[in-house]
Amino acid sequence: MEPTRAQTLETLVVSVNRLVRAAARASGDATSAAVWRTLGILETEQPLRLGELAAASRVAQPTMTRIVSGMLADGLLSRTVDPDDSRGQLIELTDTGRERLLTWRATIADSVGAVFADLDDDDWDVLRHAAAIIASRTNTNPTRTEIPA
Repeated sequence: MEPTRAQTLETLVVSVNRLVRAAARASGDATSAAVWRTLGILETEQPLRLGELAAASRVAQPTMTRIVSGMLADGLLSRTVDPDDSRGQLIELTDTGRERLLTWRATIADSVGAVFADLDDDDWDVLRHAAAIIASRTNTNPTRTEIPA
C-alpha cells in the first residue's frame, strides 16, 4: 500500500531531522544547534527583535538572550536600536556570521556525502527535484551562495 501524503510528509520531516543531526555529529563541530538555527533564521528574516527571534527559534526569551550574547561576542551578530521603538533592539547577521553559516553548511553537506555516494543519476535527479520543491516551500535559497572572501 502506498503511503498517504501525511505519512510521506512525516517520513520526510523525520528523515531530514535525522540527516541534519547525523551530519552535525559527523562534522565534529561542537557549536550548538541553537547557534546554527539562529543564524539560519536571521539569514532570511532579519532584522528581528529578541522576542521575535526567540519565538522563531522556539526557545524562551532568556535562553535566546544567552545565545545572542555569545554570538554578539563572537562577532556573528550585530545589535542596533529599533528605529520604531527606541526601547527595543534589532538583531542582525554580520558578514562573519553569514560566512560561518555558509562554511558550516558546506561542512555538513560534505560530512554526509558518503551516505549518498552510491546513488545513480536518476536518484540524484529525484533528490535535486525534491530539494527544489522543499526549498521553494520553506523560503530557502536553493542555490549555494559562495563564501565571502
